[in-house]
Amino acid sequence: MIYLVTGGAGFIGSHIVDRLSTDGHQVRILDDFSTGKYGNTAGSPTAEIIVGDVGDFDTVRAAMDGVNAVFHLAAIASVTATIANPLASEHTNYRGTLNVLEAARLAGTQRVIFASSAAVYGDLPGLPKREDMPLRALSPYAVDKLASESACQMYHHLYELETVVLRYFNIFGPRQDPSSPYSGVISIFSDSFNQGKQPVIYGDGEQTRDFVYVSDVVEANIRALTWVTAPGKSINIATGSALSINSLLQTFCHLNDQAFRPMYKPARQGDIRYSFADISLARELLGWKPVVGLEAGLPRLFSS
Repeated sequence: MIYLVTGGAGFIGSHIVDRLSTDGHQVRILDDFSTGKYGNTAGSPTAEIIVGDVGDFDTVRAAMDGVNAVFHLAAIASVTATIANPLASEHTNYRGTLNVLEAARLAGTQRVIFASSAAVYGDLPGLPKREDMPLRALSPYAVDKLASESACQMYHHLYELETVVLRYFNIFGPRQDPSSPYSGVISIFSDSFNQGKQPVIYGDGEQTRDFVYVSDVVEANIRALTWVTAPGKSINIATGSALSINSLLQTFCHLNDQAFRPMYKPARQGDIRYSFADISLARELLGWKPVVGLEAGLPRLFSS
């Protein structure tokens, strides 16, 4: 089997590439290396690497040749960056998805697994977030993810392309670059602790997130590749539990046996106040549940 992973040199994509390679599959990576790193692909030396822009259809069409299924993770992942440049967000985050879907249709690729985001829920009331809830995009990033989800549904129903949408919540683990504006709060906290710097919290720290370890996300992707109940669906990938940023920092302090008083800065535009998921559908449609909790996952991050 030949699998294409767009964004395969990035944080999550490279872990999927490693899993596919370990399972004995032929893997092709499409990445423009704007944020991805060649070092992230070191664990899969046999993977074919194509340097290119997912927003360019001809590039995607060529990369799709002979591919059985594609994991589409290439994206501008920073909400702040998409607010600053919504046209760049559209080019990569929405047009890139359309390019993948159309190239897959033309190539006869069987299944597309799309990495969406909890950002599509916005700040509408009601917790935990369920897939059948109303959606409200608050940033260009969220708009493009939501539009991409609609495109996936359309290609599934109109062209019978098997599409599976996975709505990621807050993923953490090794290879998440703390120096990048795309990075998550866990890797940034980890870097602050390692360097003895005062950690920064945007807002009052009482905003909540649902943190899921990267290996659990990889397993959800692998299951989305084969489970017959998944196509045509959007599925939350999370742990089903909420943790405030203040509590997260307390966990860091406990695990590192250090006391750090954070620096509080104004909340960032486009950030969601409260977020955690209902993962019942993932259990039902993928037979999936997370197995690595926060206190088990954080030490793996420290040692990476």
